[in-house]
Amino acid sequence: PSGQREGGGDGSTSQETAPTSAYSSPARSLGDTGITPLSPSHIVNDTDPNVSEQQTFLVVVAIDFGTTSSGYAYSFTKEPECIHVMRRWEGGDPGVSNQKTPTTILLTPERKFHSFGYAARDFYHDLDPSEAKQWLYLEKFKMKLHTTGDLTMETDLTAANGKKVKALEIFAYALQYFKEQALKELSDQAGSDFENSDVRWVITVPAIWKQPAKQFMRQAAYQAGLASPENSEQLIIALEPEAASIYCRKLRLHQMIELSSKAAVNGYSASDTVGAGFAQPLAKEHVRRNRQSRTFLVENVIGEIWSELEEGDKYVVVDSGGGTVDMTVHQIRLPEGHLKELYKATGGPYGSLGVDFEFEKLLCKIFGEDFIEQFKIKRPAAWVDLMIAFESRKRAAAPDRTNPLNITLPFSFIDYYKKFRGHSVEHALRKSNVDFVKWSSQGMLRMSPDAMNALFKPTIDSIIEHLRDLFQKPEVSTVKFLFLVGGFAEAPLLQQAVQTAFGDKCRIIIPQDVGLTILKGAVLFGLDPTVIKVRRSPLTYGVGVLNRYVEGKHPPDKLLVKDGTRWCTDVFDKFISADQSVALGELVKRSYTPAKPSQLVIVINIYSSELDNVSFITDPSVKKCGTLRLDLTGTSNTNVPPRREIQTLMQFGDTEIKATAIDIATSKSVKIGIDFLNY
Repeated sequence: PSGQREGGGDGSTSQETAPTSAYSSPARSLGDTGITPLSPSHIVNDTDPNVSEQQTFLVVVAIDFGTTSSGYAYSFTKEPECIHVMRRWEGGDPGVSNQKTPTTILLTPERKFHSFGYAARDFYHDLDPSEAKQWLYLEKFKMKLHTTGDLTMETDLTAANGKKVKALEIFAYALQYFKEQALKELSDQAGSDFENSDVRWVITVPAIWKQPAKQFMRQAAYQAGLASPENSEQLIIALEPEAASIYCRKLRLHQMIELSSKAAVNGYSASDTVGAGFAQPLAKEHVRRNRQSRTFLVENVIGEIWSELEEGDKYVVVDSGGGTVDMTVHQIRLPEGHLKELYKATGGPYGSLGVDFEFEKLLCKIFGEDFIEQFKIKRPAAWVDLMIAFESRKRAAAPDRTNPLNITLPFSFIDYYKKFRGHSVEHALRKSNVDFVKWSSQGMLRMSPDAMNALFKPTIDSIIEHLRDLFQKPEVSTVKFLFLVGGFAEAPLLQQAVQTAFGDKCRIIIPQDVGLTILKGAVLFGLDPTVIKVRRSPLTYGVGVLNRYVEGKHPPDKLLVKDGTRWCTDVFDKFISADQSVALGELVKRSYTPAKPSQLVIVINIYSSELDNVSFITDPSVKKCGTLRLDLTGTSNTNVPPRREIQTLMQFGDTEIKATAIDIATSKSVKIGIDFLNY
């Protein structure tokens, strides 16, 4: 077949071109040359030989950059069975006990970094309202990466005072802050200075994030100085449910709560495990933690639950956090117990933020949307206070609760409402026909348990519905376990809903310190990144090529005649399909040849699509995500065959994909990372 493809076409635009489409075709734009596939493409499953020569790091630090809260944990490579969770931070909230800090950041009026977490919140809160308007306070900004369709390095975020800031800057500031905190803690512990070069960093992201968001996180980390493009191996971007999965494999029976067995449901009293948000570990666990209770021992064995799993068994990890819920289906590969992703990650924006949003809608219903909008802008610190008060009550919601939940309204809310409307908050509550919310004499909103449960309902319904759809899939029908992890998994209402819907289909398991599961798993992943063996490609990848034009098969508007040869332009030559299994480190190879033999600058454009069936790079779903430019000028032409072979390789790494083009005759090569942000 290769013989039919000779002939020329030299990339320069010529008069014979067919009508151009909206996109620039590889063969038509100036200086950009057509390439054409050499005989049958083949996939070679080599793993890259360079992968094994790994750098050695003294410590692995994982950062869980969450929508609502963030934290880090670390482990020294010398004693990988000890995972240390970051020091407790000053300024925790009443009713919220955890090792993480709120994902909030404060910049000075000059837009310089000021503080992060509780410190940022408290400082902002203490500012005079007239001053506060000048400062830039941001919270829950991670969702922007999920919701922005056309994310770029220039994407903006809006601070509480309505001013815009570059998202990349904010993410870099936050990561830099964690870097400094972690290095400081490590240096204090070691009694000597820790350098950044001693650390392998792991940052977790939702599995359902699109490629641009994952790349954005990596760019922000480079800007924060965690690693550099030249030393990209120092940073691993891990997928949240995968990290959780790795940790769940190590669980012992006393480190989890099983919802499906009778005992656990009877022990389901508020005073027991659930009401305490699993903060009280079982006695056995006490003995195994050190006095600071920040170090968790992960025995280097496969946990009991895991030993019940056999080759080929499947389980679902449902990672429910503040912003998103991610679901991943894994299968066990023995003997090493490697994991294989069976079904591409699904999920959506059904995190606990949905509950906050419902509360805000309820306030709008009672006090009027116009008032709430104004209040947020005019009294941003008081609005933050109100949401903090709601957060601690939100955590007290439980299926069997009978007494009401009281939410303190900040004084400035009551005061500002009176000025705004001319009547009291109490009057508004009486007048609104919201049955479940009353005004208590102590100046609080008093919500019945039903009212609170109603705020959870839309979000929990979305999660259950999504899981139902997932369980319909043939690959998922025979799942043995469901691991419920992430911060929102602490919510008894969610636990009960999952239990009711799926308790008869599989065993439902919640790790004891469920909010830290991902963090600990991410550390384990950093210590041994080879544990995840197979992933599903979220996108279809390919390159734009010229093929011989076939009458009747190719559309006439793709015809290009060059030097008497008829080419079909814009053909999408597929490397890998969406949802295809890809082993980590796997190389996919293709060979091309320049459409015109004398060509010396060879440009290969790489494209991606969320769809499986893509024929042309002009199809609406196709986006350009990389360009390989191989310049062969100045290479000797003595042993170059008439049909020069250009080999193109794509290597599928953690969340990164690298592409390389090699001129076989001269072994000259060029390498790039696929780029979703700059095209």
